[in-house]
Amino acid sequence: MSVPVRQAAAVAAYIAKQKLMGKKRYPLVLMLEPLFRCNLACAGCGKIDYPAPILNQRLSPEQCWQAAEECGAPMVAIPGGEPLIHKEIGEIVRGLVERKKFVSLCTNALLLEKKLDLFEPSPYLFFSVHLDGLEEKHDEAVCQDGVFKKAVDAIKVAQDKGFQVNVNATIFDGYPVDELADYLDYAASLNVNVSMSPGFAYERAPDQESFLNRQKTKKYFRELFKIRDDRGSKWTLAHSDLYLDFLAGNQEMKCTPWGMPTYNVFGWQKPCYLLGEGHVDSFDELMETTDWDSYGTGAYEKCNDCMAHCGYEPTAADMSFTKPWKMLPILMNGIKTEGPMAPELDLRATRPAIDVHEEIVDAKMAELEAERQAKTSARSDSTRTLINNV
Repeated sequence: MSVPVRQAAAVAAYIAKQKLMGKKRYPLVLMLEPLFRCNLACAGCGKIDYPAPILNQRLSPEQCWQAAEECGAPMVAIPGGEPLIHKEIGEIVRGLVERKKFVSLCTNALLLEKKLDLFEPSPYLFFSVHLDGLEEKHDEAVCQDGVFKKAVDAIKVAQDKGFQVNVNATIFDGYPVDELADYLDYAASLNVNVSMSPGFAYERAPDQESFLNRQKTKKYFRELFKIRDDRGSKWTLAHSDLYLDFLAGNQEMKCTPWGMPTYNVFGWQKPCYLLGEGHVDSFDELMETTDWDSYGTGAYEKCNDCMAHCGYEPTAADMSFTKPWKMLPILMNGIKTEGPMAPELDLRATRPAIDVHEEIVDAKMAELEAERQAKTSARSDSTRTLINNV
């Protein structure tokens, strides 16, 4: 694990406070999506297939700051879409940093060099550059040649200007594990931390054939960590050791969907960042009205293969406080890469998936059309008033 000391201390103090207050459910990271529009169209993405009127929506800086204060999480991740497209992204980030939030600004880095002047280096800000592998693999994943080179160049420029830079990788089926190990060695040479997660099977993603199931994920990460041990590689992975041990099949965990709540142009998304099945107007309403027990592996079909960090890192963080002994074997012996795996969750009671995406989109489109008509009517009334006063 490689997390800045200041951030680790702040998060630990925050979790301890929640425990002392007796809170069963609390957020760790606000997933703040100020827009859905992107300047790439990746095959594994399910975030950019909305109609143009929705893709044209933007959260204001005030909405972003209010969401951060309402949620109260110590960290804010800003994904998208591509956040650097947002004309007020510099102001949004500046306001979050002033509120002492640890901000991870996710970007494909195509605009990063051009936009760097909007930001100031700070221990509360780092860029998380999307980099799904070495050049050929990354450009294939984002469906555009030349993106890898532009991203790496931007990383180096940002580092030279004093910014903290991480990279994040989504791992899909068919990626040779030794090539991923090579990528992690390369990331170490760039002096960047890496966050990585098996891809979540977005139901609307164009590519539905490349998502790992849980058994494949566990075998894959065991092999990856075995390669690391054999090579003696020094990867700086921006994850807790418990989460990495979970990916290797050594921990039994249930996800914590409320650990990384999402706020976007629809409102507060139910139930989690990866799964949108409704929206509410306030964070309290999200926490109080979501049927949390009806989601997660073993509870809902869409969740059954998910091992993504946004659901399981909060579980690992909670376990480090409630079951600290789980850390001892990892600290003493590292991540186990051989032998029996932890028991898998029972899938027999899983409820079938439902599709509510079109319903949500239709409702939003109706809302936007009503707003458009109201503005048109207001302009017409204003014009008539001016004419009558002439």
